[in-house]
Amino acid sequence: MASIELKDLRKSFQTVEVIHGVDLKIADGAFTVFVGPSGCGKSTLLRMIAGLEPVTSGEIHIDGARCDHLMPSARGMAMVFQSYALYPHMNVEQNLRFGLENQKLPKQEIATRVKAATDILQIQHLLQRRPHQLSGGQSQRVAIGRAIVKEPKAFLFDEPLSNLDAELRLRMRGELVALHHRLKATMVYVTHDQVEAMTMADQIVVLRDGRVEQAGSPIELYTKPANMFVAGFLGTPQMNFFDLSNGAVKLPGLNPEVATVGIRPEHVSLAQGNGGVNAKVIQCEVLGAETIAKAELASGETVALSLRGINPLALGSQVHLAFDHSQIHRFDADGVALHDRGPDPRAVRI
Repeated sequence: MASIELKDLRKSFQTVEVIHGVDLKIADGAFTVFVGPSGCGKSTLLRMIAGLEPVTSGEIHIDGARCDHLMPSARGMAMVFQSYALYPHMNVEQNLRFGLENQKLPKQEIATRVKAATDILQIQHLLQRRPHQLSGGQSQRVAIGRAIVKEPKAFLFDEPLSNLDAELRLRMRGELVALHHRLKATMVYVTHDQVEAMTMADQIVVLRDGRVEQAGSPIELYTKPANMFVAGFLGTPQMNFFDLSNGAVKLPGLNPEVATVGIRPEHVSLAQGNGGVNAKVIQCEVLGAETIAKAELASGETVALSLRGINPLALGSQVHLAFDHSQIHRFDADGVALHDRGPDPRAVRI
């Protein structure tokens, strides 16, 4: 296990800078997830930590010791790739042993490590199979096993579940969380899927255009996003935003800095009677445990709402929406959140 610290880390490809001065601390034993849209730099940042991508400037420290000048093999990391990267001509046991044999470890130690990994991952019955005889989930377990046998200081995962179907992704997600709890290991995980980030991480790092927009616990980022990008990226359906310049939102006594207000779909409900705001249903998806709907206000703006249970709403029907004013998020003209600034957000009336 190890702590990892990045200090003013930068990466350029010729004249184009893609990582812009990242400062980040990853605690010993933490499960940290890098998340963001395609091209935000999350995989590049992971590869820099692993030593697979050279650093243009800045520093990488593992357990307080600078390592950005070291070769990947000297950093004590183990990386699991999206593509599994198993040797097709070797069976599972040989794949697990190969790296350790190259390190000239004693045969008994190799056998002990391989047995421990196969017991943890429950893949003992697969040891004599070749990669082409494995399912996607089995292949990913073997790839993770190959990382476990190295007994690394930290595990690095680069979108390891993206090649799996939805049901298997869900199961493997749970297995990785359980693995983290069992090993108490430092893990850094890259994904574009914000649901994976919210359900797996101790710490989420949201990236955009090579910069850290916000880092913190999943609950912190969800309830107190630093800006509109983080607020909109985390959460499904996306947070509703209302631009105050069009007059659809009334602001009695609200701080004049506020340019945009937001509210999450689960904080919008159907008002009883004729109270609330009039809207027309333009979309409705009944998922069983919840119903996701979109409604259009008189101003032309749309509002997403998430309702518990089965609530079939007819397309084109008129509904009355109620907003939980205690859950209003406020942003300035630059999209920066205005937490604990200005009057009570319940002064907002939508």
